Amino acid sequence: MTRKICVVVNSRANYGRVKSVMQAARSHPGVELKLIVGASALLYRFGEVVNTIKSDGFEPDVQMYSIVEGEKPTTMAKSTGLAVIELSTHFDQMKPDIVLTVADRFDTLSTAVAASYMNIPVAHTQGGETTGSIDESVRHAITKLSHLHFPATPIARDNIIKMGEEPFRVHLTGCPAIDLLVDLDFNLPLKISTLSSGVGPEVFTDKPYILVLQHPVTTEYGEGFSQISQTLKAIHRISQEGMQVIWLWPNVDAGSDDISKGLRQYREENKPCKIHFMKNFTPEDYAKVLYRSKCVVGNSSSGLREAAFFGTPCVNIGSRQRGREKSKNVIDVPHSSDKIYSSINAQLNHGRYSPDYLYGDGTAGNKIVDILATADLVIQKRLCF
Repeated sequence: MTRKICVVVNSRANYGRVKSVMQAARSHPGVELKLIVGASALLYRFGEVVNTIKSDGFEPDVQMYSIVEGEKPTTMAKSTGLAVIELSTHFDQMKPDIVLTVADRFDTLSTAVAASYMNIPVAHTQGGETTGSIDESVRHAITKLSHLHFPATPIARDNIIKMGEEPFRVHLTGCPAIDLLVDLDFNLPLKISTLSSGVGPEVFTDKPYILVLQHPVTTEYGEGFSQISQTLKAIHRISQEGMQVIWLWPNVDAGSDDISKGLRQYREENKPCKIHFMKNFTPEDYAKVLYRSKCVVGNSSSGLREAAFFGTPCVNIGSRQRGREKSKNVIDVPHSSDKIYSSINAQLNHGRYSPDYLYGDGTAGNKIVDILATADLVIQKRLCF
């Protein structure tokens, strides 16, 4: 008898972190894959990730609109509640044996709340990690609601057990995002615009470029405009010196409008000749762009996960990734244009680092699906110390 595994995909990063699990589930004889796509993964201004999902051969069973726009703490809370209501209906109709949810986002919390209240076992990837912002609290809340855990690192595994989770529920698998990096053809088209739509001058991939991706910090709501302004000043100086820049748009978290406002205002006032702004890449194309970049700048976890696997230098800005395990490829800096600028130059002078497999060796997806297909599903949880 096959198990019906429901995967919920809510964002571009979310899809990159779970795609290899979906691929493994699709071909596993003991699993029937069901797919719900919702939240920012459906929205045009965040790249309509649902189109990428479909082009990869995954047809969503449900497309669920649940984002209350405004990108404020209030709308995040409302979006979380709306998603709980919508997911409850879909889970009731779908009747999955297990629901798989990813990492630490507010829409991920909705998945865990709805499923656990409906006595549906919840499987969770990337638990046990420490970071800044509200993501830290959300991740640990999801851990306590989940019945199977798939941490990426030994420290994360130990943290989950220290939180009172029963050890038989915790399986060290590595991060599924790393799976997409193994045996990937890293060739890129000459023009970056060939990969996805964007605005600004063309970036040529046969010449050096840096990659920038900075999200709002939810626990520092209201500071996004000033924070992105510091990054823009540093990147402006770098680009004026001749470096090409690929800049990815921020996610849907509270404060996203402030980040977007800063980017638009800078673009209109400065007409940058070396900076190309993008909404989205496919997970594989993003990996290629990251690998070929001379440095990744911002506060995305990919600078710590995938970039470590590649040895790509990273300048990590602010508190969003505070406490997360890091490799030698990362330089941490505050929101200071001078320190961001000098750290980028230091990383450019250093060049590529040795690869570090801190977050896995690229085999997580198959491991996770094998466990989902065979694990004892024990709903009742108890503290275990």
